[in-house]
Amino acid sequence: MSRIGRKPINIPAGVEVKTEPGVVTVKGPKGELTQKISPAMTVEINGTEVLVKRPNDDKENRSLHGLTRSLINNMVIGVTQGYKKELEVNGVGYRVQKQGKQLVMNIGYSHQVVMEDTEDITIEVPNPNSIVIHGIDKQKVGQFAAEVREKRPPEPYKGKGIKYAGEYIRRKEGKAGKA
Repeated sequence: MSRIGRKPINIPAGVEVKTEPGVVTVKGPKGELTQKISPAMTVEINGTEVLVKRPNDDKENRSLHGLTRSLINNMVIGVTQGYKKELEVNGVGYRVQKQGKQLVMNIGYSHQVVMEDTEDITIEVPNPNSIVIHGIDKQKVGQFAAEVREKRPPEPYKGKGIKYAGEYIRRKEGKAGKA
């Protein structure tokens, strides 16, 4: 049995979970999320707990068991607490600012790089060298953060670029390092 798939998901107060064949909907104080799930998995709601069960021990069903449970758990966390990703901008003259609903980045190109925040993603710029991305959908927050980072990934020689907060950049020696 899957260790993750067997664990029950606690439903906090103020969160409503509905199941239909192949679809799970979670509604909470921050919003509503819907996720398609495999029709082989059965989702049961027992009071304040959600249980995910699989029909048999086929390899595909074993892998879908833990996945389904994790997706539902991420939805419950998203509608109660939300998710956030923090990015740091390193480099001389590199800075970011928020103008209305746009993230305007000066990151070493001859032009400014502009990204719009969507209806489910909000962007904060607490200082010119950091970006905080908030949202209720874990996948969308991570994808948007990856797209922002992709505009100028950190390079290994000087460490300039956009990186996740806490990310370690392996540094390389320049060509003068050879003896």
